Amino acid sequence: MKKHSAGVWAVVVTFMPDLNTLGLLLDSVMPQVGGVVVVDNGSSASVLDWLEAYDALVPLIAIPLHGNQGIAAAQNVGIEYARGQEADYVILFDHDSNPASDMVVKLLAAAQAKMALGIDVAAVGARYLDKRNENSPPFIQVSGLQVKRQSCDCADSVVDVSYLIASGCLIPMRALNVVGGMKEELFIDYVDIEWGLRARSKGFYSFGVCAALMSHDLGDAPFHFFGRKYPSHSALRHYYHFRNAVWMYRQSWLPLNWKLADGWRLILKYGFYSLYAKPRHVHWWMMTRGIWDALRGRMGRLN
Repeated sequence: MKKHSAGVWAVVVTFMPDLNTLGLLLDSVMPQVGGVVVVDNGSSASVLDWLEAYDALVPLIAIPLHGNQGIAAAQNVGIEYARGQEADYVILFDHDSNPASDMVVKLLAAAQAKMALGIDVAAVGARYLDKRNENSPPFIQVSGLQVKRQSCDCADSVVDVSYLIASGCLIPMRALNVVGGMKEELFIDYVDIEWGLRARSKGFYSFGVCAALMSHDLGDAPFHFFGRKYPSHSALRHYYHFRNAVWMYRQSWLPLNWKLADGWRLILKYGFYSLYAKPRHVHWWMMTRGIWDALRGRMGRLN
């Protein structure tokens, strides 16, 4: 069976990528899609030269942004290019992801099966594995005041989720036309969460596809705490995480139960990283600054 999906365009966002890792991603995804657009967030000229010389199986377009404009802006640029190519779907990737050879076709089949039932599909996403961490099931559903991880009871399960991480996320162009693009003022963090919840508020639903597999590095090197591993982030990423979370809580369309459930987790993270992330005072200050900036409406890139 041919795995190439001509109506799907891949949008890959790069920021100072390791070229070997990027090459693995391109080698894996190209046989599965009709074209690839790489949107580069201010990497060196050598990255663009490398892309220009790449031996591509399908159309490969590199769009430099000449500076780090943020992941949301880069995704929007790639989506607009794919729209101009009359793509039916886009699939988003970070440069450090690596999809299985049949990931796209399984995502596409799941999306089409849901649409055949009359469901407005926002997105379907892959089940990712971060080999550096002790992976919990990656699919999240907020129910009442609980944040539940949706387990894959069988290999072919398709589970209802509140949102999906962007990388490995297949989105019908129709959903983007109705819901709109990514919120560029968020810059990074909560971009995918905000879009997924905004889509849900408009009657579009997201699903995790257990059979669609992908490796993906989530965050920096894992954080070791009492014999367990947790995803970790830089102090700067903590700034964006806390700022954008609080910005989300201020949106009138967001359900109250989601604000309360996610807000409680944010409080726990604030305490945990203030005590244990190193250097502690830097992480504490960046998280606090992020909260303050959200309350006064200061968004976009932190200069």
